[in-house]
Amino acid sequence: MPEALKAEDITVRFGGVLAVDRVSLALKPSEILGLIGPNGAGKTTLFNAITGFVPIENGRVTFFGEEVTGEPPYRRAQRGMGRTFQTERPFEELTVLENVLVPAFLKKPRRREAESLAMAMLERVGLADRAHQPALDLNLARRRRLELAKALAIQPRALFLDEVMAGLNPPALREMIGLVRSLSAEGLAILMVEHIMEAIIELSDHVIVLANGRKIAEGKPHDVISDPLVIEAYLGTD
Repeated sequence: MPEALKAEDITVRFGGVLAVDRVSLALKPSEILGLIGPNGAGKTTLFNAITGFVPIENGRVTFFGEEVTGEPPYRRAQRGMGRTFQTERPFEELTVLENVLVPAFLKKPRRREAESLAMAMLERVGLADRAHQPALDLNLARRRRLELAKALAIQPRALFLDEVMAGLNPPALREMIGLVRSLSAEGLAILMVEHIMEAIIELSDHVIVLANGRKIAEGKPHDVISDPLVIEAYLGTD
């Protein structure tokens, strides 16, 4: 079986700013790959480049053996790239169910089938009892779950999670860790951008560290977080 995702020498530039500098990574089926680094390291930019939301200057992206480098986000979503966003983006005037219906129609064009899929995804993330509630009324933890349900509604082959655990209180964090672990156990490949080290250590099979747009370390979670270069990137030298 081919790798779920392979990104080779990805370079992204905004004007004169080199945001991502020749970064490569590979994600295996059922693997959780953690992507970490200090603020401004280029994590979300790399994430957006891989999923098609920003153009790349150089590099190549393949998804389950097929090149997707020049494809727009909706085509990558059709192929099975499901993603969340760092800032939640619910359609606040719609219900929770209607929010998940939007991506569900990508896979199920008939209303009844799309509703069935959307409800199944809400059940999966623990929001079925909120289906007919306005999305505007959800608290942070439930908004994060709604983002995840929307990503799952396209029936992804790989899941791209951009800080889904940021700001969660300890009980909500534990629940989200358990949910992500269960999705991996079901066979989903997961690329996870995260600042919560507890989640990175518990969930990641492999970790990559970015700083100033470059990869500075990769390996097993405990090895990476004890790397002097990583410590310096996060904490400085003083």
